[in-house]
Amino acid sequence: MNAPKKAPPAAPDTAAPGHFIRQVIEQDLQAGTYASRRWGGAPGDGASHQAGWPDPARIRTRFPPEPNGYLHIGHAKSIWLNFSLARDYGGVCHLRFDDTNPEKEEQEYVDSIRESVRWLGWDHHFADDPAHPGIGQPHEYFASDYFDFMYRAAQYLIEAGHAYVDEQTPEQMRAARGDFATPGAASPFRARAPAENLRRFREMAAGRHPDGAMVLRARIDMASPNMNLRDPAIYRIRRASHHNTGDTWCIYPMYTYAHPIEDALEQITHSICTLEFEDQRPFYDWLLARLIEGGLLTAPPPRQYEFGRMNVGHVITSKRKLRLLVEQGHVQGWDDPRRPTLAGLRRRGYTPASLRLFCERSGVTKSGDAWTDYAALDAALRETLDPAAPRAMAVLEPLKLVIENWAEVFGSNAHLQPCAAPAHPHRPGLGERRFLLGPEIWIERSDYADTPPKGFFRLFPGNLVRLKYGYVIECLSATKDEAGRPSAVRARLLPDTQSGTPGADRVKTKGVITWVSAADGLPAQVRLYERLFTQEQPDAGGKDFLAALNPHSLQTVPAIVEPSLSSAQPEDRCQFERHGFFVADRHDHRPGGPLVFNRITGLKDSWAK
Repeated sequence: MNAPKKAPPAAPDTAAPGHFIRQVIEQDLQAGTYASRRWGGAPGDGASHQAGWPDPARIRTRFPPEPNGYLHIGHAKSIWLNFSLARDYGGVCHLRFDDTNPEKEEQEYVDSIRESVRWLGWDHHFADDPAHPGIGQPHEYFASDYFDFMYRAAQYLIEAGHAYVDEQTPEQMRAARGDFATPGAASPFRARAPAENLRRFREMAAGRHPDGAMVLRARIDMASPNMNLRDPAIYRIRRASHHNTGDTWCIYPMYTYAHPIEDALEQITHSICTLEFEDQRPFYDWLLARLIEGGLLTAPPPRQYEFGRMNVGHVITSKRKLRLLVEQGHVQGWDDPRRPTLAGLRRRGYTPASLRLFCERSGVTKSGDAWTDYAALDAALRETLDPAAPRAMAVLEPLKLVIENWAEVFGSNAHLQPCAAPAHPHRPGLGERRFLLGPEIWIERSDYADTPPKGFFRLFPGNLVRLKYGYVIECLSATKDEAGRPSAVRARLLPDTQSGTPGADRVKTKGVITWVSAADGLPAQVRLYERLFTQEQPDAGGKDFLAALNPHSLQTVPAIVEPSLSSAQPEDRCQFERHGFFVADRHDHRPGGPLVFNRITGLKDSWAK
């Protein structure tokens, strides 16, 4: 194999935000810690990589989700961290499915994970780049593709005296493990000869023993103060069909055994995970050291680094609890816009740019107790979307307004007056929206009051108000329905006051209201979402998180929207003036109708304390 002709991508932009993992990477690059590594063109054992070329990737990271559910906002942090580090330091990031538990994993979750990663903007890491062999290839892998090597490695550990088959019951093993104050007790099978252990392990693989009858354990130290080193189980018998390997195997590796092997086969340099795996790092290092001693892998091994996970207020990220919400009908599916899944956030209307900015601002530290307010996500959304989102007028609680002197001013009730407004106030290149003003329009119900409260400058009898982009009108009165609620507002139009004309400023008003004409307004369904939970930490301390469900997390209201939205495509985002940012629902919205819009967030934080 020949080395690439071109140099790998350059070192990181010095303007990139710093954190301790960046410092580690920069120190490793300066010291040449991984400079001697070679790459065999695909994941493989030590011999296959040694036969390859010098690794063109300066670093290798990985995002390794288990395909047992949909990704959530916490995963967005790991995706951003691993992929952005690889990008910034001239490396690659692997998308690896840690599919070692066949009972909980499904192809549906594999597909959703793949889609979410690419939606977040990291698809370019899978693009072809023939100039850099080992960088441009699609770096998407499955732990289950390494089952053969894992089985081979387990046999080596047995032969070398580093592992044994334990036939105690789970209860016996648990009782013998000890606790932080008491050393563990050795299994009666711990001293069995390697040859006998190897025979029994092969019987396990051949399906000659029932599920749970025995496990393969690493032989380390039953007196270790780190409970994870007290002869952890590394293989168990589990008869379950696997989404990738079918019924080939009836034994499956434990995650703590599989994970370091996967990293090593893929030549990962920096294995980045959250703090709950910190106590597992000694076993991670022990296992790789043993396999390097046996010649199955080559040095230097990957190193594991832990950072504090992102805890976001008013959400839960437990996959078990997220699944329960679906199964009990509290939400409408994994992509319900109230959920913290990436599919739900996407349908709600959050942008990849806003999620990346949110993750970046949350920081990378060793602290595991930090909480991030959900409002920070909305702030990132507003910051990234406001400069780009076109504007539109929409009336969410329609109330009819009749301009009684329309024919007197324009000569006919059938006459319609053209109006225009910029698609975006600061982006003239986006052009204009055009709509009509006629004798009947729709206004917000909250814009009228018979008796106005203090500071109310909108419609009440005798008050002057400007119709945004239109004329000044004088409110006359309102007609009421049988329940005493206003059913229509009467008004008169002041001629020569149209916005943008010389006479527009001759009449001063304190109030400006949005509106949509009855002549060209379009009916729409608008979904107003709030946080799914009323408490910041709904499941903290073992609380019943279902008791914290917000009964007002979804309100569906009929609306009238301006005609520019007739061509809105699913996932098109805009700002409804006065109301906030909205998105055309990616499933239910259809250009030309029915029009369905989800509120992403308001123009300001309505949950501010």
